Amino acid sequence: MFGLLTLLSAPALATIDPECEGIPIPDDYNEQRQADFLNNFAALSTTFSPIHGPIPHKAGNAAIGIDVLGIPRLGCEERYVLNWTKTEDVNKTPVAPRLRFTVSTHKLGKRVTPYLGVGYIPPVTVAGVRSVILSYEMGLGIQYGRIQGGVRYHATMQKTVGDTAGAFSEDQPVYDDLFVGSTMGLDLLGGLPLGERVLGPVTFNELTPYVSLGLLDASTFYWIGDDGYVSDNLHPYFGPAISLGLDLLALKRVRFGGEFYAAPGGYKVPETTRVVDSSAQAWKYGRLYTARFRIGVEW
Repeated sequence: MFGLLTLLSAPALATIDPECEGIPIPDDYNEQRQADFLNNFAALSTTFSPIHGPIPHKAGNAAIGIDVLGIPRLGCEERYVLNWTKTEDVNKTPVAPRLRFTVSTHKLGKRVTPYLGVGYIPPVTVAGVRSVILSYEMGLGIQYGRIQGGVRYHATMQKTVGDTAGAFSEDQPVYDDLFVGSTMGLDLLGGLPLGERVLGPVTFNELTPYVSLGLLDASTFYWIGDDGYVSDNLHPYFGPAISLGLDLLALKRVRFGGEFYAAPGGYKVPETTRVVDSSAQAWKYGRLYTARFRIGVEW
């Protein structure tokens, strides 16, 4: 039902996907790096990216609707774990929906429009797994002539409880696992409002291409219930986040947004570990390239 729930609740039996059988282990395979990548991937999949222009609404307007987050499909080499003896079955769904509300407050002076936003995936049990994800954003949009600019802070917290790791065989008992992830970031946005446009039978009252460039931080914690093992993420994501999109208002009430979203790679090493594989590029510890969409009703 929800993309992240299915992603994290996928069976993880000690087996290899038939389509991945026979693939030799790469010379540079690293078990820690593989685990860090999968943890970072789960956190990056639900970041609160803009899916709107620098000024989401006119001052005093608000919108409620749904985001649709694309969940990229991982290849075999990204799903092998336990020193190449098992593949994780994570490719269950291509999308994850999220409720979203945004509101622009009264202007500060003549040019600045503050705004707030909240995103939420409720704790619905799916396949024996319950997850709750809460996001928020706050920002300032600036209109200068025909150009829009802005700055935006966002954060997301997610918690999943259930059998997410999976047993090693079908006759073993089921234990609950715990995954906790958080992301936060700061974005700079730029947009170019094109004014009202008529395309066929539809009138677009607002049409704004935009770009967002930001710095993103992610942290994860994963506890496996059957043996009490904690999967330490020694290279949590810390790097760029980029959005290139289109924000539009149709029929004066329907708000649409669509963007290409990229977290191309980066990591930070906790002060207590200082464990770095200098032979690996930063993107190997975590990356995401996807499309995201938004539809809502504005008033």
